[in-house]
Amino acid sequence: MGAPYVVVVGGANMDIAGTPSGVLVAHDSNPGTVRLSHGGVGRNIAHNLALLGVDVRLVTAFGEDELAQALRAGCAAAGIDISASVMVPGGSTSTYLYVTDAAGDMEVAINDMAIMERLTPGALRPRLGLLNGAALVLMETNLPEETLAWLATHVEAPLFCDPISTAKARRAKLLLRHIHTLKPNRLQAEALSGVDIHDEWSLSRACDELLATGLRRVFVSLGAEGLICADEERSVRLPNPACDVVNTTGAGDAMMAGLVWAQLQGLDLEESGMAGLAASSIAVQSAQTVNPRMHEAWLKETMAALS
Repeated sequence: MGAPYVVVVGGANMDIAGTPSGVLVAHDSNPGTVRLSHGGVGRNIAHNLALLGVDVRLVTAFGEDELAQALRAGCAAAGIDISASVMVPGGSTSTYLYVTDAAGDMEVAINDMAIMERLTPGALRPRLGLLNGAALVLMETNLPEETLAWLATHVEAPLFCDPISTAKARRAKLLLRHIHTLKPNRLQAEALSGVDIHDEWSLSRACDELLATGLRRVFVSLGAEGLICADEERSVRLPNPACDVVNTTGAGDAMMAGLVWAQLQGLDLEESGMAGLAASSIAVQSAQTVNPRMHEAWLKETMAALS
């Protein structure tokens, strides 16, 4: 039997960010900087896992354009196996274009992810052996609804899900009984549970409703208020580790990677939550979406400080 590996099924984007040198002037050309970086929820999670020493396979969709070449090369350099990804002839690689103000807060964005619709059940069916041979499969809700449903009903490995946004979280609402671990934030937990969360009691009730579907574990991210970890036996609230925050973008992707890593280590509910929080705290200490210094030793050190 081969060494354990994880499969991530989700998006890989080329991110293009424009930042003006001064006050952003609408309807005009603004002097500033334009930067390209590799992103996408699936790719970011896979990158964090690779940095944590996990053998990770990313199943995403690439076009035939120059952006695809750069994105594929970046995945390879990060240690992400993309050999099972779908190549779309004539396709345009998923691209996220956004413009910020001078302080770095987003003003407008265009998300061109049409190529994700090519990750159909038919495209994934030849990869079912790879999926079922994994120690764990992670899907994120940028995928089409029919693909999420196919994964939920065909994957035999433990299935993790990142709901990514309130609107797209609803794509997984009828699939929760097939999912092992879910990582929503407060708003996503409301959308999936049908419970309006406004205090500790309603938060607990939302977790109970989610677990009543057959979901094994739920980790509700509460931002600065920490993390709720719940399964059918207990619920634990954990605080965020103390750290210097540089950039919160990518914190959720890192947390998901930490939860996956914890599952591979056989950690219990509370320890898994600590791993998620530790990975998230490492992520926010970098200006980059994925902290290049992410490492298993640092993760364990941060977890120890939480216990």
